[in-house]
Amino acid sequence: MIANHGLAALLLTTEPDVRYFTGYLTRFWESPTRPWFLIVPAHGKPVAVIPSIGADLMGQTWIDDIRSWSSPDLSDDGISLLIDTLKELAPNGLIGVPDGHETHLRMPYRNIATLAEAVEITTDHGILRALRMVKSDAEIAKVTHACEIAGRAFSRVPEIASAGVPLDKIFRDFQILCLEEGADWVPYLAGAAEQDGYRDVISPAHTRALSQGDVLMLDTGLVWDGYFADFDRNWSIGNPSKAVKVAHQTLIEASNAAFEIAKPGATAADLFHAMNGVLSRGGEITDAGRLGHGLGMSLTEWPSLIPTDHTVLEAGMILTLEPGIALGDKILVHEENIVITEGAPYYISPQAPPEIACI
Repeated sequence: MIANHGLAALLLTTEPDVRYFTGYLTRFWESPTRPWFLIVPAHGKPVAVIPSIGADLMGQTWIDDIRSWSSPDLSDDGISLLIDTLKELAPNGLIGVPDGHETHLRMPYRNIATLAEAVEITTDHGILRALRMVKSDAEIAKVTHACEIAGRAFSRVPEIASAGVPLDKIFRDFQILCLEEGADWVPYLAGAAEQDGYRDVISPAHTRALSQGDVLMLDTGLVWDGYFADFDRNWSIGNPSKAVKVAHQTLIEASNAAFEIAKPGATAADLFHAMNGVLSRGGEITDAGRLGHGLGMSLTEWPSLIPTDHTVLEAGMILTLEPGIALGDKILVHEENIVITEGAPYYISPQAPPEIACI
């Protein structure tokens, strides 16, 4: 793919892209201090240009050409070593970097400018997106295992949630459940709890205690061996109202409608329209921007289930189906994880029933 696009090498700077080619898994990326680089040449193995603190761990991967410097260096934090390596591996060649949605260059702007003066940088022509969008069997197995962990944690929510328990305590206790069930860490947890729905799904947990008539939603992005699960579940505290019952059933119907057509040849837009057709029949769609996305090494990946994303589905893709519906000034959302195969798709999140669970 690199050669077909007339490139000499790819330059990768973000955690998922570096890990995709190396297996280099560490939470040290949480620190913004140090830049990390991986060069994937058109011929030969990748070369790591990384701070010396990471050399030992990188040496435990299949990468054997590891060039390092003592970082942080306030005058030259690896940029000259990177330039020298690029000129050696790709003399006078085009260097592709991922561009477009969901990408960024993880280095200071002044270093980007220095790099651009020294070598010729261009787009990667979507190579990384195409590679990461279609998962191997091993990757699917990892995401499946992450979903199984999340499913077990969700099944235990009645142990930690009930009327009288503050939402922020439920958030903390749910993360503990995820870890107890086998998650390596829980970098993402969203949710809400309000009467007959909730206003948004990204606010920090409030300290108000749950009460009868609340709808509790928890949406976890837990990680196992570097791969994410990403789905949510809703519970009614006490008996739900008729509107909440109908809304939840509509969400399940919407996700099932997309699931039925989620086969190679369909597009991301097709799945959006399948869900939107059900949602618009039962009420107003939420203004979330999309109704699902890809899933893997990152919590959200390409494609986006929106009307303008005409990405064609392929076997090996892992997608979330994430319909949302409005209930007056409140909303209800639902999310499942599925795998696209040559035949019928299958759920890797334990599929929720149409009836909202009650606590």
